[in-house]
Amino acid sequence: MNPKDKLLPPGQFETEKWPILHEGDVYSFQEAQWNFKLFGEVSKEINLSFQEMMKLPRTITTVDMHCVTTWSKFDTTFEGIALHELLKLVEVEPHAKYVKVYGYLNNNPFGYSANMPLEALLGDDSLFVCRWKDAYHDWQDITPKHGYPLRFIPPASFYLWKGSKWATGIEFMKEDAAGYWEQRGYSMTANPYNEERFSDPNF
Repeated sequence: MNPKDKLLPPGQFETEKWPILHEGDVYSFQEAQWNFKLFGEVSKEINLSFQEMMKLPRTITTVDMHCVTTWSKFDTTFEGIALHELLKLVEVEPHAKYVKVYGYLNNNPFGYSANMPLEALLGDDSLFVCRWKDAYHDWQDITPKHGYPLRFIPPASFYLWKGSKWATGIEFMKEDAAGYWEQRGYSMTANPYNEERFSDPNF
């Protein structure tokens, strides 16, 4: 592991807790209505039921989380479906270089989104997580407030707002496009080690 990954990013403080912050109402999971969509710059759109999603191979990895509200939590272990596993199900067009990861917001399955470059999400540290543990907690399902049944956890090179709760799909894009918070003035790139919090560096 790169030693830099264990450095506290500028403007952050370390916490052992996993604080809960989210936009809008907490999603109430209904398995019969749940659907995960792979779409955009692909040869054919794919829709997965909850059971189909849960049958996909699982990955376990330990990541650090850095929230733009200034807390950082190191060494949380997650179990989930790596984004690269989902790429095996769909033929992505060669010119697709970016994605938006969507999630529920106030009962809208595509109300929340976060944009990222696809190349940065090809490792085991880009997971749609269902379970977690840390030094103080044994394995447990993520709670509704943390994004149950699936929440995207991005690599530590992104602030945590890129981690869409109540995940519903991935849009593959030819060009970068602002997600929910990016449309409201937050950074498109969101690197915590460069303290890329807002689109205007003078904010």
